[in-house]
Amino acid sequence: MREIVFDTETTGLDPVQGHRLVEIGCVELLNRFPTGKTFHRYLNPERDMPAEAFAVHGLALEFLKEHPLFVTVADEFLAFVGDAPLVAHNGYFDLNFINAELERASKPVFGRDRIVDTLMLARRKHPGGSNKLDELCARYRVDNSRRTKHGALLDAELLAEVYVELIGARQAMLGLAAAGAEAMLDAAGLSLRVRPAPLAPRGSDGERVAHDAFVGTLGEKSIWQDYR
Repeated sequence: MREIVFDTETTGLDPVQGHRLVEIGCVELLNRFPTGKTFHRYLNPERDMPAEAFAVHGLALEFLKEHPLFVTVADEFLAFVGDAPLVAHNGYFDLNFINAELERASKPVFGRDRIVDTLMLARRKHPGGSNKLDELCARYRVDNSRRTKHGALLDAELLAEVYVELIGARQAMLGLAAAGAEAMLDAAGLSLRVRPAPLAPRGSDGERVAHDAFVGTLGEKSIWQDYR
């Protein structure tokens, strides 16, 4: 199953009022795993950049003027997306902007049924709490330390990790992997053998104390803390 996780940055909140896309970032997932294929473009909005929008993403008009218009990358974007479902956080906001740009470029628009809205998924799974992307990253231990401002490709990469956690796909895949390993052993006429008694630790008491002290220096968020 192929899915595209995407995010956009814009000059404002409403394309009907003349606001435009300034950045689009897409990440390809295949069977819920990132393939490493991405689509990322900065776009010339052909208009001014309001201060409120600049404060969110930091993209100045002087920078964006050096980049292409959406119409010149529309075919490449559509080819990358193909017919895959589109995964986005508050996805109908992004969809409205993309469809406005596609209409302006005389290209077919996307139907609302293409959108998988992770904000709606998060609200159902975690009602009553904040479900902003940063909060979901913290909840699922996704490292978002690079996210000092909004950026379409970085946010799409973070959302791809959050999405897999949000729908429980990672745990399901781990379970399938374990089941697959057992099936392979059965097919080969082999079986797992369990030791009647565990092996005695080979490290000395001093080495174990030294190792525990070293793990303590790795920080509270280190995965090795779970094994102390």
